[in-house]
Amino acid sequence: MHQSLPPTIPSSAPGVTVVVPCYNEQGAVTETVRQVDDALSRLECESEMIFVNDGSRDGTGAILDGLVREYPRLRVYHNPVNAGYGATLKRGVAQARFDRIVITDADGTYPNERIPDLVAMLDEHDMVVGARTGSAVRIPLARRPAKWALLRYARWMSRADIKDINSGLRAIRRIHVERYWSMLPNAFSFTTTITLALHTDGASVAYVPIDYHPRVGKSSIRPIRDTLGFFSLVFRTVMYFKPLPVFGSVAVALMVLAVVVGVIGKIRFGTVPNVSTTGLLSTGLILFGLGLIGDLINARMVGSPAHVRLRAGHDGDGRSGAPAQPRADTAAPQIEVRPLRRVPAGTSTEGGRPD
Repeated sequence: MHQSLPPTIPSSAPGVTVVVPCYNEQGAVTETVRQVDDALSRLECESEMIFVNDGSRDGTGAILDGLVREYPRLRVYHNPVNAGYGATLKRGVAQARFDRIVITDADGTYPNERIPDLVAMLDEHDMVVGARTGSAVRIPLARRPAKWALLRYARWMSRADIKDINSGLRAIRRIHVERYWSMLPNAFSFTTTITLALHTDGASVAYVPIDYHPRVGKSSIRPIRDTLGFFSLVFRTVMYFKPLPVFGSVAVALMVLAVVVGVIGKIRFGTVPNVSTTGLLSTGLILFGLGLIGDLINARMVGSPAHVRLRAGHDGDGRSGAPAQPRADTAAPQIEVRPLRRVPAGTSTEGGRPD
């Protein structure tokens, strides 16, 4: 179930907010806080880091509460139960004070010292992703075949040059998280969804090669179940933004098959198998029509509330870790239309420093 956009979502001032979801990360969370704080200290703008403890069963929450006094930039929130990776990110984004969002993990796998590089590239792009294609990438061997297949499938479905579909280190303008808020899931597929959404919607997405370190602690990913879910998610997300290519591909295949069946029947049996050819042809035409209708609906939605930015007052500083309460005097969100940075077809969006 998706979280709805809070009516009291804070206004976005110029600056950077790093959001870090945490679940049973007591072995790495202290070092992650130090790394993120060090990276933010190198930025020439206001910044903060929000760590959201997602119902951890170890000492993660207590460690974070203790670190608040040591790190002035740190704000901590606690989910009473394990709400999920996406839900935890969305809670952090909802409490962010600034207009640029960086997400990373608390398990020691991502090079957080690269955060300033990603933030700098947001001046030219809608989202900058840390692609795990550097010289020192330590992805578990058992996960590599599924990751390879998922990436190829996503590229084929979205017709986009995706370098890393679900990297947990990325920078994005907050307006784009708000724009897709209602379709962003509460589970691990948050990053996959927003990657596909921006690519298929014509946004400017850049990729920076980064290293990927061995994880500290135990992963909560369920390999088989989550992988199957990712494949289903890719199909559904691409179909949401580009229904005509999805339905049209199947429709053309069915209509070609109808012709082939008809020709073979005529050659071998002297008659066209009317039931088979008519069934295949009519099904293909119906699917093509559905895709065309979906594409027309999407075309009419350009400039609609899917392309808006919401503004309202802030609803809490987050230091106590208590859930923020809506303010009675908060004005209704104001709507400002903001277009994406459209990328011409065939243009490469890979950026960053070479390894």
